[in-house]
Amino acid sequence: MMSSDKVGVQLMVELCVAYGVKQVVFSPGSRNAPFIIAFDKHPEIETRVIHDERSAAFFALGMAQQLKEPVVIVCTSGSAVLNYYPAVAEAYYQGVPLIVISADRPNEWIDQGDGQTIVQADVFKNHILFSTSFSDRDVFDNYQWFIQREVSKGFEIALKQWKGPIHFNFGLSEPLYNTSEIEIKPIRKIQLVNSTFQISSSEQTNMKTAWNESPRKMVLCGQMNLNKVLLEQLKELSSDTSVAILVENTSNLVGQSFVHCIDRTLNFISEEDLVAYAPDLLITIGGAVVSKRIKAFLRKNKPKYHWKVGFDFPFMDTYQSLTHSFNVGEVGFFNLINQNNKEKNVSVFGSMWKQKDFEVQAKLPDFYENLPFSDLKVFETVLDYLPEMSHLHMANSSVVRYCQLFDPIQSIQYWSNRGTSGIDGSSSTACGAASVTKADWNVLITGDISFFYDSNAFWNTQLTPNLRVFMVNNDGGGIFKIIPGPSSTEQEQVFVAPHSFSAEFICKAFNLDYYKASTLSEIEEQMEDFYAYEAKGRPKLMEVFTGGIDNASYLKSFFENIK
Repeated sequence: MMSSDKVGVQLMVELCVAYGVKQVVFSPGSRNAPFIIAFDKHPEIETRVIHDERSAAFFALGMAQQLKEPVVIVCTSGSAVLNYYPAVAEAYYQGVPLIVISADRPNEWIDQGDGQTIVQADVFKNHILFSTSFSDRDVFDNYQWFIQREVSKGFEIALKQWKGPIHFNFGLSEPLYNTSEIEIKPIRKIQLVNSTFQISSSEQTNMKTAWNESPRKMVLCGQMNLNKVLLEQLKELSSDTSVAILVENTSNLVGQSFVHCIDRTLNFISEEDLVAYAPDLLITIGGAVVSKRIKAFLRKNKPKYHWKVGFDFPFMDTYQSLTHSFNVGEVGFFNLINQNNKEKNVSVFGSMWKQKDFEVQAKLPDFYENLPFSDLKVFETVLDYLPEMSHLHMANSSVVRYCQLFDPIQSIQYWSNRGTSGIDGSSSTACGAASVTKADWNVLITGDISFFYDSNAFWNTQLTPNLRVFMVNNDGGGIFKIIPGPSSTEQEQVFVAPHSFSAEFICKAFNLDYYKASTLSEIEEQMEDFYAYEAKGRPKLMEVFTGGIDNASYLKSFFENIK
């Protein structure tokens, strides 16, 4: 097999394959040429080329989310590696195994005025699970042993219980493009063996005591991938009327007894009654929670016990009440809870929460029927047209908040970059996800600012025809008209930053089918053609113009009408 002639590069590529890497995303460069050659020549690796490093990293993040396996990104030296940082931070807080390989100048040329050279070692140190550096200049007797040891260490950390990104920085000397015939030799991996953590019998006794003395129990579920086993366990637990289970769309947990729209339900509870809905025992699972209302509510009404369940960030104390952090998987934890909860509590705390959810749902049809064309009406319409069994990608800012006001659809999987909640890579992540789920529809809903900010997501040849994009153009950062604060300042227009730009010519430049609508009927009339599938086509984008409409007042009226 032909490969780069650099032994260290050959060895790192073989170790990547040994640890299950099948997908590599390159951004073209010269210093990373040995890795481009070695990965591209390897028969077990599929390579993709995306020029913009920031977009490439988010694209790979979307792939890794869907594949549930590590994806490698490879860039050249200098500022290229810095453009990976937003996606690396997102992967860190979402627990996604993104594998960064950055090519570097030889160490003696760092800070010596040579071109495309910065200090790259440990550049992600605050948002990475592991990082190390190599050089092809330091070929010593134990060179191959050293690389095998360090790469194994990195992958074992990235792929175990607390998953996340890792970084290999590789100093490469010229010549860079030479190849040689190599023989693939067996690779030695060093495996980190994690024994199954068991909750001790004494701690289980303490858990039972806390459980039994807590008539008001709440399970709050943050962002997570679809987990059917966990879903069934929570459904079983919800038969205990003392347990309220609160989920968000990004939790990917749908059950008749769950409270799915937290902000909507909290808004419906009167101020004088709120304290009765505060839990004695709070159990939190998953990642980030979108709802600011539930965070404020729980920080004000602190539970006696707060159990955090999961491997990552064990001391994260979001609600300022953490008492126990269980370093176990959610499935094992709730299996234990259900086994020990045979005698159901007589409290109706969970039923109280669900009753409020039912009452507010009953108010919605009349409200939406009379709602004029606006951002909120657009979301109701677009969500109603989602294809069954599709993936919905929600951009950050106002988009993900609007989506949380609508009950999730059981057959839909919900995705959003809520690790850091930035707008910088929403489109690129959706494009990456769509590229490895070609049999499914992938629908991205984004705002105008998020779209323009990440428009290079569509500047590549990797896009697939199963992606549909709805861009809600309300002429600026509509979130700043919704959240309290900006409207009370003289600088509101600075925050909103109206622009009067359109996506039409970006779509033409990147060969996307472009649709536009300014009324509800225009949206609905184009839906059939918009979702028509063309096997060799590119994604389609519909730009919905809602600028000039007082969208904030309609959202305010939504909460007033259901209060």
